[in-house]
Amino acid sequence: MRRLEFGWFVPTSGDTDAYGHAEAFIPPSMPMFERVTRAAEAAGFEYILIPVQTACWEAWITSAMLVARTQSIKPLVAARPGYINPALLAKMIAAFDQLSGGRVCINLIAGASDEEAAADGITLAKEQRYALMDEEVTLLKTLWSATGRVDFDGVFHKLKGALIVPKTLQKPWPPFYLGGGSKQAWEISAKHADVHLFWGDTPERIGQQIAEIRELARRHDRHDAIGFGMRLQVIVREREADAWAAADRLIADLGERHKARIATMFNASEANRRMKELSKTEGMKIGPHLWTGLTLARPGAGVAVVGNPEQVAGTLRQFIDVGCHSFCLSGYLHDEEAERFGRLVMPLLRAAA
Repeated sequence: MRRLEFGWFVPTSGDTDAYGHAEAFIPPSMPMFERVTRAAEAAGFEYILIPVQTACWEAWITSAMLVARTQSIKPLVAARPGYINPALLAKMIAAFDQLSGGRVCINLIAGASDEEAAADGITLAKEQRYALMDEEVTLLKTLWSATGRVDFDGVFHKLKGALIVPKTLQKPWPPFYLGGGSKQAWEISAKHADVHLFWGDTPERIGQQIAEIRELARRHDRHDAIGFGMRLQVIVREREADAWAAADRLIADLGERHKARIATMFNASEANRRMKELSKTEGMKIGPHLWTGLTLARPGAGVAVVGNPEQVAGTLRQFIDVGCHSFCLSGYLHDEEAERFGRLVMPLLRAAA
């Protein structure tokens, strides 16, 4: 059985506990990023997810700054196909890994939309970006494991005599994470990922999808190499009523223009489409403590676990029971929720594990 691990989220586009109230918005800044990261580290989280959506601050620079200001927590930072020459990316990751003492994880992201990719100069369609990702991850692993110079003749990249100095500190390389709902994303995970991160859904559906991805991984002789996790929001209070009040505050007084804009974002993403489908459930719940209300306020992983410590821990244990071991979480405000989760919920889950 895999070791239980917890990750937290650094909101590099800003933080809030009330999306409908502009005065509650906390703008992005280094002090805020550091405050959230230190809170997560003190609470016992092993890694921090650094986002890469257009509104977010650049992830690699942010990660480097945060590693220098903390002791143990690892950034989970994106390697996006086509953004950085893979030989240079291999050197960047290896140098980061060595200089940080092995404190980096790699997040494989093909991009939420063709429009966002095109805005960054990436003209490939999503299916092609996944094919490029497959080749680039293969190349990264080849460069890190080679004992000499590397010649590589791929569809997208051709290298002659490439040499990476230094190699990565983590062996054979830093862990790869991938979150995606499409069959193409599953295939890349089956071939390359150490952890496939699902967005919120029912435990029953997640269990079914784990079985499907394991079968894909078996074809690559990686059935035992891939693990699974959940990307979820969390709202925990000592009293259940207070948790639901905090959830209600998050989406209170949302303007119709805001909701309409969110409803049209990233509709080409299978995972985002599933979030919007789940948001239509009665009472915005897909379980007693699985709430979809945040999908009205923000794109991306919008399912939240809401309740008192025992209820939140019990809900997360349902995902553990179907095969998940990694939980990449976030909550509002991010430094305060990290402290609460670490104090109130994490001991319950670690004791059960």
